[in-house]
Amino acid sequence: MAFDFSTLFWIFLAIMVLQPLFTGRWYALRRAQAIRAIESLHGSRVITMIHRQEKRSIFGFAVSRHIDLEGAQTIIAAIKDTPDDMPIDLVLHTPGGLVLAAMQIARAVEAHKAKVTVYVPVYAMSGGTLIALAANEIVLGEFSMLGPIDPQIAGFPAASIVKARDSKPIENVFDLTLVLADMGEKALAQVKRGAVELLTPRMDQAAAEALADKLAGGHWTHDYALTATEARELGLPVKVGMPQEVLALMKLYPQPVQQSGIEYLPIDIPRQRRV
Repeated sequence: MAFDFSTLFWIFLAIMVLQPLFTGRWYALRRAQAIRAIESLHGSRVITMIHRQEKRSIFGFAVSRHIDLEGAQTIIAAIKDTPDDMPIDLVLHTPGGLVLAAMQIARAVEAHKAKVTVYVPVYAMSGGTLIALAANEIVLGEFSMLGPIDPQIAGFPAASIVKARDSKPIENVFDLTLVLADMGEKALAQVKRGAVELLTPRMDQAAAEALADKLAGGHWTHDYALTATEARELGLPVKVGMPQEVLALMKLYPQPVQQSGIEYLPIDIPRQRRV
C-alpha cells in the first residue's frame, strides 16, 4: 500500500495529538503506584498538591498552576474522606495562590484528628506556607524552603502599600493608594488572624501572634526563602530529611527545563488577594 504525503501528514498529526494523552496517562499510572507505595510504607493517606509547569497540548505550552478554589475543594474532599485515626502525608509543592483557598485547605488540615505531616521537597511558598502552619510536622529537604505569607494587593505587598500611604501627609496621597492601603490593612489583619488560628493549637497565643506578625507583616520580600534552620528558630515544627520515596514521586511530575524555577502569577484584580 502506497502512502502519499497527505497520508503521512495525517498520521503524523494523529501521533502529535495522541502522544500527550498517552504520556499523561502513563505518568498518572506511575504516580498512583508511587503514592500507594508511600502509603504502604508510612501507614498513612498520601495527598499531593504539586503545582508544576507541565507541557500540555500538541504545541507544548507550559501551564502555570497555583492554589485556587476548585483545587482546594479536591484537597479538602480527600482530607475529609480519610478516616479520623489515619495519619495524612500531604506533599506540597506550590508557589502559593488565593488566600481564601489556602485557608480552606489549612483549616481542613488542622481539623483532621490524626497526625498530619506536610512534606516540602522543593518549596511551598506563600499560601503553601500558610497550609504548612496547620500541620503537626513539616518535613523539609536540605535545600527546601518556605516563605512569607504576607498578602499581595494588585501585585504589590499589602504592608508596603500601607507604609507608602503613611510616609507622607494624607492630603498628598493619591486616592487609589488610599483605597489600596485600606484593603491592605484589612488583608494583613485577616491573614495574621488566620495564621494565629492555625498556630494556637500547638503554641501559646503570644508566640502565635509574634510568629504570625513575622510571617505576614512584610518583614521580608514575598519571595524570601525561609530555610529549615530559620523556620525552626521561629518555632515551627520542622524536621530535615526528605524521604527518597517522596523525591521519587516528584520526578513523576516533569516540567520543561527552560521553565524550571518559581514563577508567581501576576495579580491583576485587587479583590483576589493572594499569598
